[in-house]
Amino acid sequence: MTIASSPRRGGVSALDVFGRLTRRDRFLCRVLWEHRVLTTEQVRDLCFTSLVSTQHRLVALYRLGVLDRFRPLRPTGSESWRYTLGAIGAALLAAERGVEAPRPSVLRNRVVALAAGQRTTHTLGVNGFFCALHRAARERSDAALVAWWSERRCAAEWGELVRPDAYGIWEEDGQRVEFFVEHDTGSEPLGRVASKLAGYRDLAEADGVARPVLFWLAQAGREPGLRKALGATTLPVATAVAGTGNPADAVWLPVEAEIPRRRLAQLATAAAGSTR
Repeated sequence: MTIASSPRRGGVSALDVFGRLTRRDRFLCRVLWEHRVLTTEQVRDLCFTSLVSTQHRLVALYRLGVLDRFRPLRPTGSESWRYTLGAIGAALLAAERGVEAPRPSVLRNRVVALAAGQRTTHTLGVNGFFCALHRAARERSDAALVAWWSERRCAAEWGELVRPDAYGIWEEDGQRVEFFVEHDTGSEPLGRVASKLAGYRDLAEADGVARPVLFWLAQAGREPGLRKALGATTLPVATAVAGTGNPADAVWLPVEAEIPRRRLAQLATAAAGSTR
């Protein structure tokens, strides 16, 4: 792991920087405040169209102290930069929310924890899912990502019953689907992954609504085994493999079906017709 060491412009205050930030910059900072870390490619999907322009703007924001960054070391080649909030970016967001800004030492410790932490790959997998949905929404006039909640926010809302990796609301062509995301990186036994459905059944009974539970797998070879482990269920549940298409596309296979795969928006129908 290496921490970025390219030069920054010294002596710049948060107030100086504020006037230089675009609406897109501030949106990016808000996303990083809530979701902690994004790769360069995920930032492109979130709010740019060109990778080159994304890279140029990210470097500028890093040098201003709005963002911080790191990337893993590889024996050969290099990984994409991972970006998180820097001291000035965190100060601006804290002021916007009316809370105390974290100390620079706290922020640096967070960056080190992200760089060295075992959960960062998992977090990036979840964040990549939603950044791809942002890209899909920009490409379609009839689509929108209405909500994207982090794992922390989900735990605060439903933690006594379930702890999803994320919660979202997607609208497309007049259809609306609320859903939970469980991102499977392959680190847990399939039986343990499938056992999470018990909590979702309890939540559906408590809330009176059965939202789709989406299992987003990092490894294609895990999908058949997971579907077998999930078994028959009255909950609306679907599986898909990362890298096979945008999560808004027809990549979702409901557990009660073999074919065809469905678009994310089409899972709203399954939710409406499910029983608890």
